[in-house]
Amino acid sequence: MKEVQAKHQFSGAYYAQRGNGILKGSNGFANRSEKIDNQVNTRFAIASGCKIYTAVAICMLVENGKLSFDSKLKDRLDTAFPYFDNNITIHHLLTHTSGVYDYFNEELMSDFELLWKSHPMYHVRSPKDFLPMFQYEKMQASINSHFEYNNTGYILLGLIIEHVAKCDFAAFVEENIFRKAGMMDSGYFEADRLPERTALGYIEDPKGSWKTNIYSLPAKGTPDGGAYTTVEDRSKFWEALMGNQLLSKEMTQMLLKPRVAVAAEDDIYYGYGGYMELNADKEVVKYIQMGYDPGANFREVYYPDTGTVIIVCSNEEEGAYELLKEIESIL
Repeated sequence: MKEVQAKHQFSGAYYAQRGNGILKGSNGFANRSEKIDNQVNTRFAIASGCKIYTAVAICMLVENGKLSFDSKLKDRLDTAFPYFDNNITIHHLLTHTSGVYDYFNEELMSDFELLWKSHPMYHVRSPKDFLPMFQYEKMQASINSHFEYNNTGYILLGLIIEHVAKCDFAAFVEENIFRKAGMMDSGYFEADRLPERTALGYIEDPKGSWKTNIYSLPAKGTPDGGAYTTVEDRSKFWEALMGNQLLSKEMTQMLLKPRVAVAAEDDIYYGYGGYMELNADKEVVKYIQMGYDPGANFREVYYPDTGTVIIVCSNEEEGAYELLKEIESIL
């Protein structure tokens, strides 16, 4: 583990558990200028690793009879989207098959930081703040055509949660998911109001120097990503989810069921809120979570047969995947 961390100059924390065996540790700096070390209990931004929270929140509202997966977008929001297909449902949004315009299309734009030149990031602190970036755009694909990763779809889901639950999205997740799961170190923190033990995200420039990502991301995380957590809190999330403490057994199965092929040749599928790898019998081998932002890199797997979980958080842009694969080989 030390050799792999040194080779990839890993900065972050990791946690793995199988049965009673636990492997955990940290490396690098949470604050480079002050030489403050990362710790296992350091809070890290996990980018799109938060999308599963949005999916769980939707499932909670479905379970409470306030929504259905067939509910149409046009019937669940008062906001007008004149160029969106009227038949888009929550199912389409959850599975990245809605075809709506993606405000950050990762196939067309490689640098998330470029978005904030025309949309100042310090104004983006809630789902509605994203509306000017996609509300009047045309569809980029037809609904149900194929899987195409889409951040706008999850912003729309967050708006639906706020409209139906009549409360702030972040407050809903923090109360109904984080607190229930005992994730007391997790939250949708604002970049200009970070709590203690929170790692700053770092971006390396071509000359080898480093800068923080404070001007590269929205000021506050939203339904498509940006919450902060610790590696141990993410383990608590999986324990609560698979123990049916957040949703009923039936609804948990709905959340984690394979829905749409991502890379059929590799047996990678997407469900409601996450990737999964299937075996030849189309059974889930492992659930896969990932997130990538400037200055943030997150990788996680959960093996349902053994209850094994591996979580790697980094406050740089590389290294989490390599470390996760090393831990997988050890286990």
